[in-house]
Amino acid sequence: MVKTIGNPLSWAAQGLSGAGHAVGDATSALGGEITQPPEVRTLTQDDLRIALRKGYEDFKRFRSDVMFLMIIYPIIGVCLSVIAFHQALLPMLFPLGAGFLLLGPIAAVGLYEMSRRGERDDAVGWGAALAVLKARNVGPILVMAVYLLGLFLLWILAAMQIYQWTLGPQPPESLGQFVLDVATTGAGWMMVILGMSVGAAFAALVLAISLTTLPMLIDQRVGLVIAVVTSLKVARKNPVTVATWGFIVAMLMLLGTLPFFLGLIIVLPILGHATWYIYRAAVPRG
Repeated sequence: MVKTIGNPLSWAAQGLSGAGHAVGDATSALGGEITQPPEVRTLTQDDLRIALRKGYEDFKRFRSDVMFLMIIYPIIGVCLSVIAFHQALLPMLFPLGAGFLLLGPIAAVGLYEMSRRGERDDAVGWGAALAVLKARNVGPILVMAVYLLGLFLLWILAAMQIYQWTLGPQPPESLGQFVLDVATTGAGWMMVILGMSVGAAFAALVLAISLTTLPMLIDQRVGLVIAVVTSLKVARKNPVTVATWGFIVAMLMLLGTLPFFLGLIIVLPILGHATWYIYRAAVPRG
């Protein structure tokens, strides 16, 4: 059949039709084909060690540190520059760093896909990290991203309010004075205790709802609600192991903030790949 050049109206109609199909696919993926959460497995401390070992192997194999260097380093630079030129934002330096714990599951979405393909011995490149944004996955992933971003913003607002209640409302005179006030005053210690307690509550919530949610969305034809419920079932069945994993993540993320958050370029990829293997150990494929 001879192809002819269509008019602009036909191009627009075809474009709208294609966009409509893509949106329809993404929307239907919110529901998924699996209507019941699967029975989850029991996790052990050995599963965590194996996941970390495999996560480190994938990190070396795929050189995902370079990918994160290109993505995260500019963001870190912008944040540090803004804080450096706005002294009033100094109290937000640690909350911003801790906030990576809340956004980490979204930042690691591409890593889950790389580990998934690597597990099947597929040829894996950085392009695999972008393959998760296909129509079937993008809807649930974006909804989860918005939810986690909302929690991140709530955490920042809570941290600001805690500073107002303790060392505020005046901004710190300098970085040195701020550190001195935190370390040597009752108000400073109160800020640390309240901040750590509230931050731990936010981190525990994110861990419970996202531990296996995003890997499951990528790996199976499951909707967002079922994926979240499955993650909650994993946390409920393995409270000690999941809490241990949360502690490991928190300690590694704390180390990753040094120096100047640059360690996150190594820590985040390893944790991202390792999370995939925790999902594989905990959730059977449908």
